[in-house]
Amino acid sequence: MTALPAQSRADPVPRKQVDHAIAVSSASFLADPEGALYWPEPGVLVVADLHLEKGSSFATRGVLLPPYDTAATLARLARLVTHYAPRCVVALGDSFHDGDGPARLADTDREALSAMQRGREWIWITGNHDPEPATGIGGTFIETMTLGALTFRHLPTGASGEISGHLHPVARVAHRGRAVSRRCFAADANRLIMPAFGAFTGGLNIRDAMFADVFGTLAFKAHLLGDGRLYAFAAKRCLPD
Repeated sequence: MTALPAQSRADPVPRKQVDHAIAVSSASFLADPEGALYWPEPGVLVVADLHLEKGSSFATRGVLLPPYDTAATLARLARLVTHYAPRCVVALGDSFHDGDGPARLADTDREALSAMQRGREWIWITGNHDPEPATGIGGTFIETMTLGALTFRHLPTGASGEISGHLHPVARVAHRGRAVSRRCFAADANRLIMPAFGAFTGGLNIRDAMFADVFGTLAFKAHLLGDGRLYAFAAKRCLPD
């Protein structure tokens, strides 16, 4: 088994990584080790489950978390936007942890978001955490987006050609006598579930029944996020919790 190096949150410039292709319904994507998906032909960059302002959302309930999740998540996204220079960015729902999240954005974070949006289309897919359009954050709000044979939405249905989020897939594999867990893309030839991109987001093991409901069988792959590359494992080889 190939060694799995520790995943790094640092992203030096220039970025050094191994290209990792994933095909869904005959469309070829580049899966980025940060957890984003790039579709070169139309120039579309896709991320899911940013959960911006999760820290401030917890603070309103008296649970104190470091208040830097939004800045850290946007900084990682900005590096990807610089690297790929996409024509369009699609955020697949739960971009904010709650409906009031956009109003709590710090001015510096709002400016960072605006800078990324300049000169390109920006699509916010509505999610279960942020089902309503928000003001003051730019972009266009829609429930689903269809492009060619592909449909982009937040909640996975198992439909052919679907790119979705929501489930925050994590895979657990055995390596050198210990178990290693990583965020991952879960995909077969006809559908793909994105890893959560947000700094404070947790994950759901791909052996959970919710993934079986989407894929029908274990005949899909987990593409684990690593340091500068991804590692593909058959889902049936991954460990349950």
